[in-house]
Amino acid sequence: METGVFFGMIAKTLYGLEDVLAEELASLGAEDVETGKRMVSFTGDMRMLYKANFCCRTALRILKPVCRFKADNADAVYREVKNIDWDSYLSPDKTFAVDAVVYSENFNHSKFVAYRVKDAIADYFNDKYAKRPSVRVNNPDLYVNIHISHNDCTVSLDSSGESLHKRGYRVTQVDAPLNEVLAAGMILKTGWRGESNFIDPMCGSGTLLIEAAMIALNIAPGICRKEYAFERWADFDRELFDEVYNDESEEREFKFKCYGSDISPTAVEKAMKNIRSAGLSKYIELKTVPFQQYAEAPKPGILVMNPPYGERISTDDIFDLYAMIGERLKHVFMGYNAWILSYRDECFDKTGLRPKHRIKLMNGDLECEYRCYELFEGKNKDYKRELKNGENWQSYKRAENSTRRDGRGERQGKGEYEAKGRASRENDEGRTFKNRKFAEERIAAKSSKSSDGNKKPYPKDRKPCNRENKPFKKENRPLSRERKPYDRNRKSFRNKNYED
Repeated sequence: METGVFFGMIAKTLYGLEDVLAEELASLGAEDVETGKRMVSFTGDMRMLYKANFCCRTALRILKPVCRFKADNADAVYREVKNIDWDSYLSPDKTFAVDAVVYSENFNHSKFVAYRVKDAIADYFNDKYAKRPSVRVNNPDLYVNIHISHNDCTVSLDSSGESLHKRGYRVTQVDAPLNEVLAAGMILKTGWRGESNFIDPMCGSGTLLIEAAMIALNIAPGICRKEYAFERWADFDRELFDEVYNDESEEREFKFKCYGSDISPTAVEKAMKNIRSAGLSKYIELKTVPFQQYAEAPKPGILVMNPPYGERISTDDIFDLYAMIGERLKHVFMGYNAWILSYRDECFDKTGLRPKHRIKLMNGDLECEYRCYELFEGKNKDYKRELKNGENWQSYKRAENSTRRDGRGERQGKGEYEAKGRASRENDEGRTFKNRKFAEERIAAKSSKSSDGNKKPYPKDRKPCNRENKPFKKENRPLSRERKPYDRNRKSFRNKNYED
């Protein structure tokens, strides 16, 4: 990264993808990378801002903060925003739009906050030039973002404009299409980078297939996008952005293929149009076939799918669908890691498979789970026995230890397990030593020739224990008061005549 003026930035993302986005930014050269809730903060120069917009697959937008302050009402927000030097970012002959995101009990409506920010910017120019920039909702010259959490306010410039999930390659779609950022995040979560074939047997619009091919080839996700908001900034460096746009040094060869299918011929046709739009027809094969008719799978490979949930897309019997998915996975995709995104636990249960990994993700407003199933022939014990004799046993154990959970359901690493194991062994050894010592003392005490002079032997005339003797006899049992038989007709204890 070239030397320049460094500043802080914020990358917004979907829930569950923060760690993937942080890895992406770090690999691009971002510094001071820190994850938050649906966001990642980092620092860099203008080149880094361009690269983050152009290369990040799991970012929704890149923000450049210009002011932070505290406010507990809309009037305080107005005053603070009006004090910003807007001449550095805007002029009276330009247009702007304001987007507000509010998580605070002090502000009832985000649109009212956006309205007050718009007033502050307009009044800033009116007071200074007697002329103000216009507000334009679509395609303005400057996107202004205000984020309020409780009373912490951040005013930022949105460098992306339209959400970065709009790659530009999708020309048509089916009902309930998968968000491109979520699709890319799902693939990156698997660890797959093009080392094997990729299969999506319920491809819909082809989003997973296109994102997978771009990841395998390491093609930047912004290659088909028409424009970014930062291209209209006053300090936009066209030559620098052209260098970022035309840099193909990180692209690589993809020796395998992406295979997709769908039961709907209309969906396959739409997916093909999107694939052609992305220029990836060479790397993706499509066919119209229901998943239950899969009889073989290319090896090696990985399967990622987003089947219907029974929410936005209806099926005759959603449980039969998932039972069929589990049956096909077990009989056709041996040796695969199969990743499934779904909404209901009972749907997952119908597959009859035991997940290796579980990851919480949001698909729109639905809190979904992304599960990985490790598929192998035969029984689990036999599979582990064969794996133990092979070369991949250590890597398997590392993966298993990294995802183990303790009694509270929390992740626990191998080091913690080893520490607990050592402590348990030490306790067992301590108990064994104490028991052995106690036994030796008793044996020595029973013998008249005890090696320990301080230990006195048991008296030889000691009577054996009579197991019939009861330690507590009824006549010796202490009584606190004389007990009387229970009288059903007695009066309640609140009555003065009550006697026990």
